[in-house]
Amino acid sequence: MSAKLEAIWLKRKRRGPMDPAATVRTLARSGLAGNVHQGGRRQVTLLSAEAWQEAEQELGRSLHPTLRRANLMVSGIDLEQSRGRMLAIGQVQILIRGETKPCNQMEEARTGLRRTLSVGWRGGVYGEVLTDGELCIGDPVRWVDVSRS
Repeated sequence: MSAKLEAIWLKRKRRGPMDPAATVRTLARSGLAGNVHQGGRRQVTLLSAEAWQEAEQELGRSLHPTLRRANLMVSGIDLEQSRGRMLAIGQVQILIRGETKPCNQMEEARTGLRRTLSVGWRGGVYGEVLTDGELCIGDPVRWVDVSRS
């Protein structure tokens, strides 16, 4: 199975709804155009489709992934323990800065969700957008080997 971008969501205001998108423009060192979070180390959040499915199985119910409030859902690639790695989605590069720790908002959305997402980086990762570009659902996803000279 090849890794790919499965879904895109934008949050236009704090605690606002997650709006689906087929494409989104990325802004280097800023994030996703139209998303409330711009700049800093947490410009974009990513969720693994497989990790989300594991959480659903553990909870015994199907849940819409927007409950996690991540911007991008990827499949076929393991995000666990990826801090410091470079991820390429299409031509866009994202430096993974760390694990997205589930917060109280997860528990408000569904009882037990916070605990379930706290296992094995199931809550996803956050990162910094390094290149301008465009992300489209279906774009290939891969790790980029960054060698230091």
